[in-house]
Amino acid sequence: MERANQQQYLDGLQFVRWVRRDRQDHPIEPDAGLDLSSTEKELFELAAVVDHCRACPLGETRRHAVFGAGSVSADWLFVGEAPGAEEDRRGLPFVGRAGQLLNAMISALGLERDQTYIANVLKCRPPDNRDPLGEEVRSCEKHLHRQIELLQPRLIIALGRFAAQSLLKSSLPIGKLRGRRHLYEPFGIPLVATYHPAYLLRSPLEKRKAWSDLRLAKTVLS
Repeated sequence: MERANQQQYLDGLQFVRWVRRDRQDHPIEPDAGLDLSSTEKELFELAAVVDHCRACPLGETRRHAVFGAGSVSADWLFVGEAPGAEEDRRGLPFVGRAGQLLNAMISALGLERDQTYIANVLKCRPPDNRDPLGEEVRSCEKHLHRQIELLQPRLIIALGRFAAQSLLKSSLPIGKLRGRRHLYEPFGIPLVATYHPAYLLRSPLEKRKAWSDLRLAKTVLS
């Protein structure tokens, strides 16, 4: 994993200390003195795989892979589409304008952002923020699947069409997928789909529907 990405990923998990290694065949690793759980260690290893991934052309054009960030013991997992320009620059998910709205949505649920985990279907930014291609989703979704397997959240919120369609293996539009409870079949985890925050910034009248989806999600955990 590239040094900058390593620091960003560990910052997201509140890991701050490092052991530097000079040889290229020994990547930087978390300080052995840190008391990491097995889940944290496996997520770190997966983040390193993602950082080196070149399974699709996005691995050559992105600046940083954006693995995900948050609490590894979170009940809530928010899954978006792909990193944008600011996320690609900083290596962290949802840190631009859409991220600010997502923070507000999380706060409306009575949660802090660091009580959740946030990831994307694609770990690399599509050029010019274009829609993900099918081959890119197919190449990358195995990483998200493994993240979910390790995190074992109690609930998944799919943000937008691409996330919902990928997680549910559906071709239905987001308007047909939102407003009801689904299951992420591989692990039987409840899933609620809603509009992506970026879409809500463009279509603020739809925020009422998004809030309805979040209230539905709260009932799933009650």
